[in-house]
Amino acid sequence: MPGSSLWLLPPSDDPLNAVLFGLIQQTSSRFQSPHSFLPHVTLTSEISPASDPQAWLDSLELPAGKDVQVKFETLVSEDVFVRKLYIQCAKSDGLKKLAGASRRNVAGLEDQTKLAEWTHDKYNPHLSLLYHDCPKIDPEGISEVGGFVQQAGITLGEGGLMNGWTGGKVVLVQTDKPIDQWTVVAERRLSKHTTDFVT
Repeated sequence: MPGSSLWLLPPSDDPLNAVLFGLIQQTSSRFQSPHSFLPHVTLTSEISPASDPQAWLDSLELPAGKDVQVKFETLVSEDVFVRKLYIQCAKSDGLKKLAGASRRNVAGLEDQTKLAEWTHDKYNPHLSLLYHDCPKIDPEGISEVGGFVQQAGITLGEGGLMNGWTGGKVVLVQTDKPIDQWTVVAERRLSKHTTDFVT
């Protein structure tokens, strides 16, 4: 994956962190994938390296955490390595604003029209459960992982105690290396206060 990436993680004290990490490990083991990674929703990739990653992340204009909601919807598989199996997330207004604020820092997307097109048409919020160089997961495999999800206490769709989270923290990850070398180089907890944001 070229450049670095910005990810949204659950709040540090949210039990979803451990539950989702366990689910990722269980899913990877089931399909014999060697890859393990932090539970996250990708906000954008292709970010050029900064000389001071933390200062750069702190300088971004991001929406307030209370306005950013991640809601789990359904399991999906694509024939793409990093989207082999994932939990589709609702494209909420707050999540779109956060992704747009992040994507604005990718070369070529400074233009507001292009940024709006990407945010509304191309951005696909999801939480990956499986990175793997294998065929698309068939309905039977998806159903099996659905059982893992249920056993973990995670709810897909409306209702339930673990069907997503509000706020969280944004981390900058070096994703231009092999997966086992991906490193968080900066992190920032979303503020509880409203931040001015231009759509």
